[in-house]
Amino acid sequence: MSYRNDVAPETLPVELTDDGVVLTYADGRETFYNGVPERHEGTLRTSPGTNVQVLVLDPTETEGVMMYVNDLNTHDDILDATGVGRVMLDPGETAEIFPGVTVEMDGHAAEITADPEVARGRVFVFEEDEMREYSFELFAP
Repeated sequence: MSYRNDVAPETLPVELTDDGVVLTYADGRETFYNGVPERHEGTLRTSPGTNVQVLVLDPTETEGVMMYVNDLNTHDDILDATGVGRVMLDPGETAEIFPGVTVEMDGHAAEITADPEVARGRVFVFEEDEMREYSFELFAP
């Protein structure tokens, strides 16, 4: 599909605040996902062409693993330095990116299904482009 590779994620510090989610990268920088994630039951279908990130927290909700889905903008070296992973999927392809978290590509839209009990923690999806940001917390149907 592309010249980009799958990259395994590292466990990273996470802080849940009243205003959103703070993720601290392995290189010490932070990113802030603004807003309390919207509750979503069942499969979440993202808009085609948006940047999609999946964050799975551990049971303590103080650390987690982040995976980019079909990200073509971030070089492998940057992912390695930050501890963020990436999965590259072709249209029609499905992968379990974490236990209990599956991504299926329907064309250029990602469909993410999660069972937080199997994942052993909360599952967040962040979807963004140049104009908007959405955040969701996934629940089993």
